Amino acid sequence: MTDVLIIILSTVFVLSVVVTIHELGHYWAARACGVAIDCFSLGFGPPLLSWRDKHGVEWRIASIPLGGYVRFLGDENAASVPDQDNLEAMRASIVAREGEGAQARYFHFKPVWQRAIIAAAGPVSNFILAILIMAVFLVTIGTPRSTPVVTSVERGSAAEAAGFKIGDTILKADSRKIDSFQTLQNYIGLRANLAVDFTVKRDGREVHLNATPRLIETTDRFSGRTKVSRLGIGNAGMTHLKRSTVLGAIPDATVEVWGMIKTIGFYLGRLVTGQLPADQISGLIGIGHTAGAVTKASAEGAPNVATMALRVFVSSMLLIASLSVSIGFMNLLPIPVLDGGHLLMYAYEAVAKRPLRADFQAAGFRAGLALILGFMLFAAWNDLNRYDVFKFIGGLFT
Repeated sequence: MTDVLIIILSTVFVLSVVVTIHELGHYWAARACGVAIDCFSLGFGPPLLSWRDKHGVEWRIASIPLGGYVRFLGDENAASVPDQDNLEAMRASIVAREGEGAQARYFHFKPVWQRAIIAAAGPVSNFILAILIMAVFLVTIGTPRSTPVVTSVERGSAAEAAGFKIGDTILKADSRKIDSFQTLQNYIGLRANLAVDFTVKRDGREVHLNATPRLIETTDRFSGRTKVSRLGIGNAGMTHLKRSTVLGAIPDATVEVWGMIKTIGFYLGRLVTGQLPADQISGLIGIGHTAGAVTKASAEGAPNVATMALRVFVSSMLLIASLSVSIGFMNLLPIPVLDGGHLLMYAYEAVAKRPLRADFQAAGFRAGLALILGFMLFAAWNDLNRYDVFKFIGGLFT
């Protein structure tokens, strides 16, 4: 029960921070554009707590803490679908009810560029949050770095087959300069079953080695049973912490976050093209397990409560930064219901000089919602398999 409670509390905390920042991005962008806002909700379902501010916005903390939304005045739902099939009928209704010019306060009658800014503000806020967290981390703690020297080669591994030897210094992987063993690990981690051209320094000369990292199934406390890309080399060199200066922290953190975005894009591309198995897709259950495992690992061995709280806070913030980038990226995918789907429709409107027909929009939102729900169910199935839940349940009846 203690483990379950840790998982639940960690998941709620991590998701609440990421979702709140995302929705605040939409909220503040809408306020800046003069859009009337009806409701800001953290969570879905019936409200546990609600109040209205001086601008007439209802603020809610809802009963299901698995997301959130900003609902603009005139929206039918949290996806910003107009409450009328015909925008002209909606305009006439607003004018008749509130007077001429009142429609200017409504999201759907704002210029397309303003609506695009409001839609993009959520994901952008996620990226900014990740940059700020990483900047603080880079200044105060730093990132581990060790020289990319091979100190061991696994027998039967891809590295042994390629001819790696102890003492090799890895200079490049394809065209990517390798400045640390951690950089090498990140590069290899995305390239299972892809041939990689390594440039190594051996006995004072450069040697090219071609190796194909293998997809190996492994189990750890954070990810459960999963498949990872492995080359088969080890590094037991001295690790040091590389810190950023105060002035260089934001640029360095921006580079880190941009690298995370590229990593997600590359990995997703390999999934879509079938180069990697789809059973590695994880969802809410996986996020919860990881959050709980990170919390437990951070608290273990702490000499006192203050140290434990600091460790848990730091590890949770780093997880929030990573999750914030992932959620920001996923929201930019051109799928109706997501922010990227709205941006795609606004791009059409900007080019065609008229909005997409209301019935097409409604059909797109229904299809997008079905796609997202299907994806969530598939990810949940993967998570249940990854953590051997079905084996556990089966064992109860044998």
